[in-house]
Amino acid sequence: MAPAVQPAIADRDGREVTREFGPVAIGAATIDVGTLYASHGTWLRGWLRQHTRCSHRAADLAQDTFCRVLETNEAMALRNPRSYLSTVARRILIDDIRRRDVERAYLTIHAARMGNADHLTPERIAEAAQLLDAILRLLETLPEKARRGFMMVRLDGLRYVDAASQLGVSERMVKRYVAQAYAHCYALGYPD
Repeated sequence: MAPAVQPAIADRDGREVTREFGPVAIGAATIDVGTLYASHGTWLRGWLRQHTRCSHRAADLAQDTFCRVLETNEAMALRNPRSYLSTVARRILIDDIRRRDVERAYLTIHAARMGNADHLTPERIAEAAQLLDAILRLLETLPEKARRGFMMVRLDGLRYVDAASQLGVSERMVKRYVAQAYAHCYALGYPD
């Protein structure tokens, strides 16, 4: 069954763009996004690297570009796929810059309200050391399996099921151990 073609539409520059439902179409030939990625992925990452001056950020934005192309669920007859990809990438880059600006503004306001709380002082370091010492003392009051379960899940990053197999208990029991440790920590932080 052939894809349903809609009447031709003009893009912003007045060029005729044919839209149809299905894979991306280039000229008269239709290709899938995988082929588009294989043909132009390296070029797009290079183009984005020139605009961001960061290869890691360029790779992330290129990935986002191809995800956006996949999400459109429609095809266009593309005479110039690089122009199309650069347009999509430019829009994603603008969104990313806006998001970073909002994030930076939020952090600036937060730092101003907190009185530059991110600045380390000897008092803050001593306070943090005392808090960690109190947490360690608190964890020592827990039963052995509860302490080990909490430390496996929260400090070692194990999944509940993995911690359960190492402790020889059920996954549900490990979840109880973690909840018990959190309750003890909460009691330490909020004694009233």
